[in-house]
Amino acid sequence: MFRQEVSVLSFIPSSCSYLFQYEKRNMSRYNIYSLLDWVYGGVDPKFEGNGGPECAAFLAPQQRISESLVIVLISVVEIILALRKINVSKELKEIAKDRTRTKEDSLGKNLLLVALCMTFGVEVGFKFATKTVIYLLNPCHVMTMVQIFLLACPPCKTAMVIFRLQVHMLNGALLALVFPVVNTRLLPFEKEIYYIQHSMLYLVPVYLFRKGGVYKPEPLGDMWWAILSTGILFLYHFLFLQGLGLVTEVNLNNMLCPAVSDPFYGPWYRVWATGHQTLLTLVHGKALTLLSHHVAPTCRYLLDTARLRSKKVD
Repeated sequence: MFRQEVSVLSFIPSSCSYLFQYEKRNMSRYNIYSLLDWVYGGVDPKFEGNGGPECAAFLAPQQRISESLVIVLISVVEIILALRKINVSKELKEIAKDRTRTKEDSLGKNLLLVALCMTFGVEVGFKFATKTVIYLLNPCHVMTMVQIFLLACPPCKTAMVIFRLQVHMLNGALLALVFPVVNTRLLPFEKEIYYIQHSMLYLVPVYLFRKGGVYKPEPLGDMWWAILSTGILFLYHFLFLQGLGLVTEVNLNNMLCPAVSDPFYGPWYRVWATGHQTLLTLVHGKALTLLSHHVAPTCRYLLDTARLRSKKVD
């Protein structure tokens, strides 16, 4: 009654079928190699700090393992302590008691979302063009994707948690602007996109601070959100980025060898980085929080002044 589907291979003699199976295996291997080529085939180890066997062997295996174990253990302790101290439900109730509601979506928010998406889209295009898609896993690119989510997501509990975490994860943007690594950016406008993208990482939280509500930062004396962000960042670096970097020999966010612009260049650069990045994460995030307390009143004052002037002109 029903037509039975018959494979084309059934019409081929059994003595010749192995040829097609061999060809099928070759095609699957080709697809995998082609995909891996797009992911990190364009990473040139000739550029210092880019990757390669020498970069992967920059640290002795015993030193790399011991550093990783200690820092991962400290990060896990930080995350556990922070999660015990942070009460998201209580903080949401405090936000609800505060009569300053989150402003509705505006033209400015949509324009900022479009600008950020276009900037990141161009950066993704550069990564595909240079066959270095793997670099999209670096923290600054991940933070850009997080901020795109925050601009597109309506105000809610998830938005509050993610917003407070990413505020304390923007220290990488500061380092990228102060110590830029652009020796591998050779395409036209590729360097300019580097600076535009890292500058926009500051523009988004400042704009969301002004909206208030779930985008209101924690009190200045509350350090647990910063500690939680620090633990998550170091776990991401020493487990995921380092593991992937060792497999591919790609220096993801300088986990295999130091950057050419690293002032602490040497065999202990990661120990130095753990110290100064922990301090910078705590100070930098609180500096943005302090800034937020002045952003909203200043913006309101400027808007009120502009409205008064427009009324006087009328």
